[in-house]
Amino acid sequence: MPPKAHAILSASSSHRWLNCPPSARLCETYEDKGSDYAAEGTDAHSLCEYKLRMALGMEATDPTEHLTWYNEEMLDCANGYASYILELVEAAKETCADPVILIEQRVDFSRWVEQGFGTSDAIIISDGTLHVVDYKHGLGVLVDADNNSQMMCYALGALELFDAIYDIDTVAMTVYQPRRQNVSTFEMSKDDLYRWADEVLKPTAELAFAGDGNFLCGEWCGFCKAKHECRARAEANLMLAQYDFKLPPLLEDTEIEVILSRADQLVSWVNDIKEYALQQAISGKEWTGFKLVEGRSNRRYTDEAAVTQTVTDAGFDPYERKLLGITAMQKLLGKSRFDELLSAYIEKPQGKPTLVPESDKRPVMNNAKTDFMEENDYE
Repeated sequence: MPPKAHAILSASSSHRWLNCPPSARLCETYEDKGSDYAAEGTDAHSLCEYKLRMALGMEATDPTEHLTWYNEEMLDCANGYASYILELVEAAKETCADPVILIEQRVDFSRWVEQGFGTSDAIIISDGTLHVVDYKHGLGVLVDADNNSQMMCYALGALELFDAIYDIDTVAMTVYQPRRQNVSTFEMSKDDLYRWADEVLKPTAELAFAGDGNFLCGEWCGFCKAKHECRARAEANLMLAQYDFKLPPLLEDTEIEVILSRADQLVSWVNDIKEYALQQAISGKEWTGFKLVEGRSNRRYTDEAAVTQTVTDAGFDPYERKLLGITAMQKLLGKSRFDELLSAYIEKPQGKPTLVPESDKRPVMNNAKTDFMEENDYE
């Protein structure tokens, strides 16, 4: 898979610039440093492409020896992805004798977004339906396909290629995120997608490309390159100071609800500021009232082989036998083998109560009051 170029208004960052248009040009002034997570994701996509092409009987070159982050878990994810796409193709054959499938297809949605292009992992076209699939290797953030602007941009690019050739009425968009056991699909009519593109995407993209519009702080700040220094983000988070950090019992319920809705963003912002200030200090900057010191550290062996030999010669066993944790064991065995061998010995206890926004997809947990009311209903 060739390296992917990145547009100023990329589909992958569209959730941010659609909500905060001037952030697109602001981020352009920062160096793209990349990350280990991004490199791991690139390797996973290469392996997925290879496994899918092989599963479809296409010619492909095994990239494994060139993958820095290759492991059994990645292999298991890639095999699962290929199997899932094959299932979609077989399902498409129920209504279409010869569905079309494209892999790592470049799509162009520049009719609505200046210089707008991207690469769709898989596109399946069958009678009346265009299906766009995006593989996500990330573990940290759960990605939902519901009104996902990246997927919608890719779908628009696919329609640019095929809408005049095939009779398409419905657009389906799927996020396949195996490490989060997440397969999310969202469907909408072609007309609704075009309406969104004309009424929302195009005018906002014009603002973003020009560097105009208003800065707006929100959960989309997480992957913004300017998040450490953004004044709008700082002002939005510092507004919590109006509550003077009173003890919670002195606040009105509505005030507590406002703080709860912003607390995660506030914590994230503070951590980003601290990390930015630390890196600047390491580079030589002096902050008034602060100094750079050595953090706490733990003792460690300078020569493990020598320690092992010395302790063994003294008549002691330097090793302890310890069962691998579940995550490490699954990484060792691969998910399918792990499930085959150990599913009977795995349990998932009830989680600790956590207060989350109503938009969270987890079901409501019964509390003591609810349990009491349910018990009395049966008396």
